[in-house]
Amino acid sequence: MYREVTMLEIREVLRLWGAGLPKKRIAAQLGLDPKTVRRYVRTAETVGVPPGAARVTDELLTAVLLALHPSGRARGDGWDQCRTQREAIQRWLGGGLRLTKIRKLLARQGVTVAYPTLYRFAVAELQFGRTAPTIPILDGEPGHEVQLDTGWVGSLTLVGGHRRRFRAWIFTAVRSRHRFVYPTFEETTARAIEACEAAWTFFGGLFRVVIPDNTPAIITTADPLTPRINPVFLEYAQARGFHLDPARLRHPRDKARVERAVATVRDDAFAGECLTTIEDARILAVVWCREMYGLRRHSRTQRLPREHFETEEQPVLLPIPPTAYDVPLWCDPKVARDQLAAVAKALYSIPYPYVGRRLRARADRQLVRFYLRDQLIKTHVRQPPGGRAIDPADYPVERRAYAFRDVDALQRQATRVSEVVGRYASRLLDSPLPWTRMRTVYALLGLVRRFGADRVSVACATALAVDLLDVHRLRRMLEHPIAAAPAAPPRPVPPARYLRPAQQFALPLKGDPSV
Repeated sequence: MYREVTMLEIREVLRLWGAGLPKKRIAAQLGLDPKTVRRYVRTAETVGVPPGAARVTDELLTAVLLALHPSGRARGDGWDQCRTQREAIQRWLGGGLRLTKIRKLLARQGVTVAYPTLYRFAVAELQFGRTAPTIPILDGEPGHEVQLDTGWVGSLTLVGGHRRRFRAWIFTAVRSRHRFVYPTFEETTARAIEACEAAWTFFGGLFRVVIPDNTPAIITTADPLTPRINPVFLEYAQARGFHLDPARLRHPRDKARVERAVATVRDDAFAGECLTTIEDARILAVVWCREMYGLRRHSRTQRLPREHFETEEQPVLLPIPPTAYDVPLWCDPKVARDQLAAVAKALYSIPYPYVGRRLRARADRQLVRFYLRDQLIKTHVRQPPGGRAIDPADYPVERRAYAFRDVDALQRQATRVSEVVGRYASRLLDSPLPWTRMRTVYALLGLVRRFGADRVSVACATALAVDLLDVHRLRRMLEHPIAAAPAAPPRPVPPARYLRPAQQFALPLKGDPSV
């Protein structure tokens, strides 16, 4: 087999040969084998290159190369063995087998093939490892599209020599390739919104379309047709008035306009820098975007990104909203048995029918809204951690007074039964801490529901007459009405069955004439 021939190698051999150098000296100067040099020269003479030619044209050089290998590079026996096993190799590749395993299977059948030969055969004949070509997408209108990427770009040097890595949100204008970098530690939805707000300030306006990377902070489920967008970020996009186009699915080639942004920022902006705080990284990022990357001629547009952006894109951007965006908090609290739901370590009352249900809550700086599916069921003013927001209307009427320690409402409820029951309830609540006696009034109203208002009124009147303020004894009076009635006259003792006359027990006395 001949070694691989390059056009540069043949050109140098023919140039030195034309200059009159001996073949051995040419071989020594170029580091080639003398036999190889003689073969090149002999082939050149065959195709008509005259000795001592001062200039070798491309046509002569092509003729020499074709004469050296008229049918391309020669193949060995291993290639022929691969051709005989073509169908088996193709079937195994279709089944997902690796080439190392296919080589072992061929060896079991007595076919020994070198791995490089097998690899070249699979690539050349069976299109192994080939992917679909990247299709460049036409750039949009000026000021319309900005692409958003994220990744690890550098590290901070902390006290004691420790290092902490940080990420960056990278915004790249599709038309001008002007760039903004926002370093951060977290890749969350709140940080994504924070980075977008900083980017709009840097660019001086909003782009109409944001093409985000496949990050869970923005894209919940990646899909080429119907991707699921994070509801918090989707709400932010709707509030700011731009559209989302999650074009990227898995690999960099899925978004074939502006790529390798993370590698460029990592290697050119932060590599070798000594940074101690994330604020230092953000200051360096702004300087790099404006003064370094922004003033370097872009290889694709052949213009300065900053000048290109300020000339064509910045005048047509959407205006920046006057107020800062309030990032909401979304959560799914469960309504406990006490009708309270916890949001950001604060408690909020929910109407009684939703006890045990799991709701969807949205909390901003002012309000907390609770939803059941798509229906708004309750709104509260936002409370600090540890606070409570309780609406009396959420609780049943019979429990509302006890929940809010409303002694007067409980007194009015007892008075509506009867005047006597109201006076008895007032005596029960006559205490320096009346809300500690509310349970006894609830027990009194329970007796009304059990025995009726008339019987309880009579029992309360009797108890007030003797200053009896004990609901348990009042209950026993109602359970045993005889104990509350006047005492009956005593029954006469019946005569004994074997009672003898009293005379039979009389003793004899002196002087008694009957003795």
